[in-house]
Amino acid sequence: MMMLSEDKAKVLTDKILAMVKADDAAVSVNSSKNSHLRFANNNVLTSGSREGLNASVTVWIGGKRGTASTSDHSDASLQAMVDEAERIARSAPVDREYVPTLGKQIYKPVNSYFEATANLSLTDRARQIGAVISECERNKVIGAGFHSASSQAGATATRNGNFEYYRSTGVGLSVTARTPDGQSSGYFQRSHDDIRRLDTLRIARESVKKALDGRGARAIDPGVYTVILEPQAVADILGGGFSGLFNARNAEEGRSAFSAPGGKTRLGEKMFDEKLMIYSDPWHPELPGQPSAQGGIPAQKLFLVNKGVIETLVYSRFWAKQKDKMPTPGPVNTILESAGPITSVEEMIRTTERGILVSRFWYIRATDARNASSTGLTRDGVWWIENGKVAYPLKNFRFNQSTTTLLGQGNVLAISKPERVGGSEGGNGFLLPHLKVKEFNFTSQSEAV
Repeated sequence: MMMLSEDKAKVLTDKILAMVKADDAAVSVNSSKNSHLRFANNNVLTSGSREGLNASVTVWIGGKRGTASTSDHSDASLQAMVDEAERIARSAPVDREYVPTLGKQIYKPVNSYFEATANLSLTDRARQIGAVISECERNKVIGAGFHSASSQAGATATRNGNFEYYRSTGVGLSVTARTPDGQSSGYFQRSHDDIRRLDTLRIARESVKKALDGRGARAIDPGVYTVILEPQAVADILGGGFSGLFNARNAEEGRSAFSAPGGKTRLGEKMFDEKLMIYSDPWHPELPGQPSAQGGIPAQKLFLVNKGVIETLVYSRFWAKQKDKMPTPGPVNTILESAGPITSVEEMIRTTERGILVSRFWYIRATDARNASSTGLTRDGVWWIENGKVAYPLKNFRFNQSTTTLLGQGNVLAISKPERVGGSEGGNGFLLPHLKVKEFNFTSQSEAV
């Protein structure tokens, strides 16, 4: 299957919109190609690929909404899709958050599509994973992992005249290495849009090293400790929902850590450490985002946190209309970096008298949106730091921690240069650093490896 070109996508969206009799409509078409290679116990298990071409339409009739989709792009199937969406709309309740679809917009292109990724060589993939497995065998650990690659091209269009075409690629590898006795494990994963930027051997070596360095773990009492979080751990605890913390509606309705009494918010307050810059940039070369934000608004670079101050709360098109404000053109990615000097992880360790180094978190669940708290477990590598050196591995902990307290004033001691990483439990890519924090709350021990 060929990926949709901009011209073909425009022809297809125009065809679907011409079939619509409803008051308003938004159409989406998308072509995709996904492939993977999975291995475990130092052996390849599965390798496969799938391709798809899908279309969907959302219509509004008298303010009532209906949605339908199809993977069959024949004229008859597209007409049936439109008819089904209109049938649903007629019998649906009124969509109280309906806002008319956008008219013509202008989008600044982003560079997130790479032919090398889209045309991934299966021979090269097999060779690289073979080298990963060899690295595990050479170090007498048991390796498992997942290599995936994807490419997609598609478009959205509205009955009011807007059209956006977008294409992207992505590739990633995660590796878990475990000692044969099952008492220690290590994990490492990285991803990129450009397969030429994915260092698979580094991923293997890092996971193997963590497994070997984690042997003979000791138990210590839970409590509040100074902690150095690796970028993976930062990604895990922030997770895919971090940008949702800045939702303006939640803040104004009293359901957020950024809520203030009387329906007010903490916009403009220095709620985070002054070392912190948190922003979204669609054109960042290490982490390109989509050219459009929520509702099809052209994306812009914007700061959520600027030197610790909450600079932006995110207004959807509906909520912006309710509050007589402009909708927010982002975020489309998450970048956290230092507002000042950066510190290497080696220097963070050297300046730590007593603390804990955390490689990764797992099974994280939100506990209270009003203080942005969550609970979860450490996994695949925890070490005790004493007198400026990594002293010995530790058994795992459960934690309960507020994100706003974690990143709050005076708690962030040092920040490294950020690198691209993804959350263990999903979420788009992030650019995140090592963070050294003064206090992190471990609540109990865990015997899990």
